[in-house]
Amino acid sequence: MGEPSRVKVIGPLVPYVAGFRAELEADGYRRGPVADQLRVMAHVSRWMEARVIGVGDLTPAQIEEFLVARLEAGYTLWLSAKGVSPLMDHLHSLGVVPVPAVVPPSTQAELLLEAFRIYLAEERGLAPGTVSSDVYIARTFLASRPQEDLGLERLKPVEIVAFVKEQCEQRSAAYVTAGLRAFLRFCHLSGRTPRPLASAVPKVASWRLATLPKALDAGMVKMLLSSCDRRTTYGRRDFAVLTVLVRLGLRSGEVTALRLEDIDWRAGVLLIRGKGPKLEQLPLPADVGDAVASWLRRGRPRCAAREVFTRARAPHGPLCSSGISAIVYAACRRVGVPPVSAHRLRHTAATEMPRAGAGLAEIGQVLRHQSMLTTAIYAKVDRASLRELASPWPTTNGLVVQL
Repeated sequence: MGEPSRVKVIGPLVPYVAGFRAELEADGYRRGPVADQLRVMAHVSRWMEARVIGVGDLTPAQIEEFLVARLEAGYTLWLSAKGVSPLMDHLHSLGVVPVPAVVPPSTQAELLLEAFRIYLAEERGLAPGTVSSDVYIARTFLASRPQEDLGLERLKPVEIVAFVKEQCEQRSAAYVTAGLRAFLRFCHLSGRTPRPLASAVPKVASWRLATLPKALDAGMVKMLLSSCDRRTTYGRRDFAVLTVLVRLGLRSGEVTALRLEDIDWRAGVLLIRGKGPKLEQLPLPADVGDAVASWLRRGRPRCAAREVFTRARAPHGPLCSSGISAIVYAACRRVGVPPVSAHRLRHTAATEMPRAGAGLAEIGQVLRHQSMLTTAIYAKVDRASLRELASPWPTTNGLVVQL
């Protein structure tokens, strides 16, 4: 294992060695990784000194030149910008290296997409994931049009239908049509199209409540939870995440947004940061509280992040939604079953509620649905109650009547 104190740095970065090392240690890096990062810093500093480059003149282009020189020198590790990013982030935070300027939108399409993004995020208050997906479809649509003149004022329904047909060969029809419909609605509201063309987007065949919610049985849930080795840091975190998903029915984004101050241990409630700006409270069941407390006390690393669930390896930043999905996939691999999404555990939590005697109103409150129609699908899994509602088949003298 490397020893950080043995790494010698010469050149223009010498004044920043102590601060960089302290930051790495605060982010949870152990001695070996700290020494590795300091070696990269030493190489950058020597390279800068040989080329008479000052700290304030270090640009992304020069970092690319450094990486090429590092490769040519025979190094096999830290050959990408990601490998140098801890050092550059530290120098940026100190203000000694200028942060790369964000290039403002310049083309007609870029300006329109930025206006669309602001409209979705600020005026409609949509979640970041929804904003990102709608902007992606809008960008794809604009890329199919002449860039010198988008000609939206001359846009015809036949062009819209042709785009949808082409895209549906590669992507989900609901995904494409929802994003395009939102974009065309914005174009009309902002005066870019004289006619409301959102209605020209083909509708996707869908029958509300026609399917059963996809849920895991109790045995499978028990296997997933049991696969977590709670003697380890990873196991405690993964067990807590899976427990929160399957007991509270949270979305993956809501799990990542959960902060330390959102848990009221005395009152036994959680503050849930839902879609957009919504803030709602849920009761904290004892088993969920025990799993989260075990992670916080004996697993969660010390770091500046306020999120409950963080990376177990340095740098100890908050988990993202894909990290939550990765935890569920890993549990499926451990028990040898096909992978399921984190959202499947939300369905699992919801289907257990009517079996435990909860009504649709209570299920809707826990899942935080805006419409009772969204919750109604879970009534179909309570077969015992449905049998009581079903009328007996008509008979005459014990014989079934043929209708």
